Amino acid sequence: MEQLWAPWRMAYISNEKPEPIPPGEADSPAHCFICKALASTADRENLVAHRTEVASVILNRFPYNSGHLLIVPNRHVGNYTELSSQEMLLLQTVVSNMMNMLNAMMKPDGYNVGLNLGCAAGAGVPGHLHWHVVPRWFGDNNFMPVVGDVKVMVQSLDACWQLLREELAKS
Repeated sequence: MEQLWAPWRMAYISNEKPEPIPPGEADSPAHCFICKALASTADRENLVAHRTEVASVILNRFPYNSGHLLIVPNRHVGNYTELSSQEMLLLQTVVSNMMNMLNAMMKPDGYNVGLNLGCAAGAGVPGHLHWHVVPRWFGDNNFMPVVGDVKVMVQSLDACWQLLREELAKS
């Protein structure tokens, strides 16, 4: 049997589990990891790769694939219909710009891009909507998840953050 080393996962499994959020407060900015990341200046630690006046880009801490980004409005809003027309346009511009960056950095064969709106739709953070931008490659979903219940990530989050910041600095 081969061994798969993923030492960065130890931080996830050994972290103290947060206190349960009181009912009715789950959607508040005080309990939102996105709002906490945007309020902080520790961008590398919080995986914030890019900030604009209206939107920001955060690497997904538990990605489906290398380069998995979250495009978020800077204000805490959970309902798509609460976005202004200008916010919608600027958020979609950031999605497009990040896809161009990922194309230059990683050369994916395609993307999954989408929103999960509401708990019933799978939103893990229902109070702060966010677009998932997930690069995909032919063959990126091999036998490992089926046979070994393991997803192989080929790049660390820190390395991805650094590459994205370098690419953003060029533009």
